[in-house]
Amino acid sequence: MPRFAPATRLETHEVTNQPPEFAGRDLYATDTALREAVRREGGDWLDAPLSALGATCGSEEMLELGDTANREPPELLRFDRYGRQVDEIRFHPAYHRLMDVATAHGIHDIAWRAKQPGGHVGHASMLAVFTQAEAGVMCPINMTYASVPALRHQPAVTQPWLDTLIGGTYDAPLRPIAEKSGITLGMAMTEKQGGSDVRANTTRAERDGEGWRLTGHKWFCSAPMSDGFLTLAYVGDQLSCFLVPRITPDGERNAIHVMRLKDKLGNKSNASSEIEYHGAFAWGIGEPGRGVRTIIEMVHHTRLGTISGTLGIMRRALAEAVHHVRHRRVFQKTLIDQAAMASVIADLAVEYEAAAALVMRIARAFDGADESERAFARLAVALAKYWLTKRCANFVYECMECLGGAGYVEEAPLARYYREAPLNAIWEGSGNVIALDIVRTLAKEPAAAQALFAELEAAGGADTRFDAEVAAMQDRLTKGLPAEHEARFVAERLALLLQASLLLRHAPHAVSGAFVATRIGGESGRSFGTLPGGADLAAIIARQ
Repeated sequence: MPRFAPATRLETHEVTNQPPEFAGRDLYATDTALREAVRREGGDWLDAPLSALGATCGSEEMLELGDTANREPPELLRFDRYGRQVDEIRFHPAYHRLMDVATAHGIHDIAWRAKQPGGHVGHASMLAVFTQAEAGVMCPINMTYASVPALRHQPAVTQPWLDTLIGGTYDAPLRPIAEKSGITLGMAMTEKQGGSDVRANTTRAERDGEGWRLTGHKWFCSAPMSDGFLTLAYVGDQLSCFLVPRITPDGERNAIHVMRLKDKLGNKSNASSEIEYHGAFAWGIGEPGRGVRTIIEMVHHTRLGTISGTLGIMRRALAEAVHHVRHRRVFQKTLIDQAAMASVIADLAVEYEAAAALVMRIARAFDGADESERAFARLAVALAKYWLTKRCANFVYECMECLGGAGYVEEAPLARYYREAPLNAIWEGSGNVIALDIVRTLAKEPAAAQALFAELEAAGGADTRFDAEVAAMQDRLTKGLPAEHEARFVAERLALLLQASLLLRHAPHAVSGAFVATRIGGESGRSFGTLPGGADLAAIIARQ
């Protein structure tokens, strides 16, 4: 049979003018904007854990694990080989390794075991760094972190859970928590007929001795392999909060049936499911009838994770774009030395710096001991979630375009991050829900609005365009709360003003000046890469 002749090495087949591999970098040390914001808002003590995490997550091994965990998504095993219903999730070993690394670095509990201020800044920044290697595992990690305030409502029941969670390690097999070295927690709130309107839920709870029995269907339950779930159910006409363990106090599998795994656009490594409670055992958490108030503390803390994850997605996309344009040559110059490309990269860098400053300032507010900081956190995390998650998808797309066709193929990470980008805008409250939350907070919590404007006024006098916009917004809100159809506009404008305030006080003038000119002063177009002529592109890019 004829054979191909031995391959001849041809000059036209040499691979040249392509960037080296991205891996082998410290994702924290190479991120000037994040590092400055972490030190300012959380303290220098966070440098050590973040440097360790940054070097780990930027390694070839971790980046490959992140890719593999998304190419090999979890599978639902409804029954074992003998026909017993088990409802277990089978993960690729890459997923388990990622979870192990995340908990070993303490992303799930650094906020609760820190002996000095800055613990929530540590959580947010570590979550952002880890997201650059893989985003899906941060869902169970962040929910585990966020469950602590809700669990503390019922210490007589939950103390063993808290003791195992804080300081715990990753321990995947299903067994009683007394036998485990660490646990994860999930959340199941929404139902088909209500979605975000959780008061339309139909799940019911009936008293059973010291506990309760729950019957109902939950439409979204992410991380169904968790050791327990915070959930909502009605006791009579009172919507209450419950902790549902996967193993009952008598050591049996609880009656939690996983109906299916969601086939999502992105976030493939993370198992999201529909579940049914068939008389599932549960403990009551918090006051009866105050279920939303109890579980909202978990939601509030998960929102810090959504904006931190968004920050991580933005950073990975930007880092990939910068890496590419610094090595790729076109028309006798590297891409970064082309004026049009420099304008795009600089504009993206300004957007990212504003996001990093905003997320870390909000994380510090979660550490706040006084009511003013707590009120600021409640309003500002909603503002950030609304605005940053709205910007993320187009940000990632623009970074992808910097790579051209090489960015659009599945071998590149940007395709995965582009699918990941809309997620944080949809989970834990989509755009309209968050915008209306902001309006309600302005109406019900005058302290939140006062704290926000105090933050804005701290940058007063730094830029006349900024001062004028702050005064206009104050005047607008003084005349009355925004109508429902204006909620998105107010959310967007307040978020931009907050970002501007932070950059004017803390960023180099090249960055803050470009941000105010374009995002506040309107001196730009409607896409990235339309900075005004006077912007110092070189100074902005140098920080990347």
